[in-house]
Amino acid sequence: MAIIVNIDVMLARRKMSSGELAEKMGITPANLSILKTGKAKALRITTLDSLCRCLDCQPGDLLEYREEE
Repeated sequence: MAIIVNIDVMLARRKMSSGELAEKMGITPANLSILKTGKAKALRITTLDSLCRCLDCQPGDLLEYREEE
């Protein structure tokens, strides 16, 4: 997929664990893992809002487009 999800990068920058982020967002660690690995087929705007709020970042910090070869 050409959309890269950089949640791990932001977690490292914020020195936050996945479990802590999942708890702050009110989702299960398994659902966060699906988002982090890019296996999610869709991302709700409310989920993106929650990620940005909890990680104190912008949507562009979390999502990146790379052309597929």
